[in-house]
Amino acid sequence: MKQLLLGLSSGNPTLSNFVTGSNMEMLQVLRDLLGGRLNERMVYLWGEEGCGKSHLLAACCNEASGAGLKSVHVACSKETGFDIDADFVAVDDVENLGEAGQVALFHLYNRLREKGKVLLASGNAPPLRIGLRPDLATRLGWGLVYQVHALMDDEKREALQSHARARGFDLSVEVVNYLMHHVRRDLPTLVAMLDALDDYSLENRRPITIPLLKEIMEKMKCA
Repeated sequence: MKQLLLGLSSGNPTLSNFVTGSNMEMLQVLRDLLGGRLNERMVYLWGEEGCGKSHLLAACCNEASGAGLKSVHVACSKETGFDIDADFVAVDDVENLGEAGQVALFHLYNRLREKGKVLLASGNAPPLRIGLRPDLATRLGWGLVYQVHALMDDEKREALQSHARARGFDLSVEVVNYLMHHVRRDLPTLVAMLDALDDYSLENRRPITIPLLKEIMEKMKCA
């Protein structure tokens, strides 16, 4: 179930459709960064898996591109390199970088800083606690550092019901509670499952109920 759910899509990420929760200050900083109203051009976001870091980085890249900036969004792995020429670079999950990738990101950071370009990076811990090379960790900590706080359960319920209304249907409290007790509880997974449930409901011309939710979850386990 976990792997299947992670493959589902929850739409085009924007800053407007990010559920703010306790992240209002951080979200305003990103808007100021994109609007050129921030003196600091380097921002680092950290938080637990599923808190929305990837959504934010993708959203910022989308909005930077929409404003005419050349933007690049990189999802890090051990093989990632950084032969990049762009105005706005978003580097996701820096904890996954191998040694060569860390060296390359260090040099990219310096190039972007010298040219007044923007670097937005994310990781699962603050820069100095993530296990990166000391020189890179220090560079990432020079800019603004913000924790992305995960939503509380009540905020997730409200977000799911709001998302359902945006898709044109009402979501009962019973279905929301069942969803939250039987699916991974991070919001991207919950929203993706809700989208799949809505599509399944439309395809089969059946209302969204707990039996329908159980049915699609069973089908996904067998897929």
